[in-house]
Amino acid sequence: MGPKRVVILTGAGISQESGLHTFRDTGGVWSQVRLEDVATPEAFVRDPARVQAFYNARRAQLLSVMPNAAHTALARLDAEFDGELLVVTQNVDDLHERAGSRRLLHMHGELGRARCTDCAATREWNSAIEPDTPCPSCRQPRLRPDVVWFGEMPLHMEAIERALMACDLFVSIGTSGTVYPAAGFVQMASGHARTVELNLEPSDGWTQFDDSLAGPATKLVPAFVDELLAR
Repeated sequence: MGPKRVVILTGAGISQESGLHTFRDTGGVWSQVRLEDVATPEAFVRDPARVQAFYNARRAQLLSVMPNAAHTALARLDAEFDGELLVVTQNVDDLHERAGSRRLLHMHGELGRARCTDCAATREWNSAIEPDTPCPSCRQPRLRPDVVWFGEMPLHMEAIERALMACDLFVSIGTSGTVYPAAGFVQMASGHARTVELNLEPSDGWTQFDDSLAGPATKLVPAFVDELLAR
């Protein structure tokens, strides 16, 4: 009998083959710009124009990329798996949604949304945000990307932890395994669930998994989904 309650964590590695840079690898985003300058609340207060320009460029890049075979495979799992499924992504891109995934939580927010720091309203936002762009709700120029910066709490943690404690299969795809709290998800699932890592190279925490498979996500994920649906 196959698993009935599955939690899948995805990181930057699953979107890399679509053309989006990872963060921590050689040549990744954080080798080109300091996270302290663009991805903290303090950076936004200090230089909002620079922070907005960084995220405007990343938002514009999304228009030029498409979901890959790994995203499509997870969307197929979403459509065909008759058990409980939750995909938790660390990514702020919308490639899972564009592929068709619906049982999905963005723990680090969404690049395609904006949040007002004055009235707290959030909404879909796919164009540039400038320092003087007014919030459509309160008209104050207080918009920021609706993403989680370093020093801020990840989103949906209660729902994610409930799913991890109840799952019988946990799969980590394309993540470095170094950033908490996501790096601790395998420990939360261990003991009551099978744990599997699918990564281009074994992560720092690969020994914590029952199985660790190395290779491109576009190869590993479709094969894994095929196997899961065949059970």
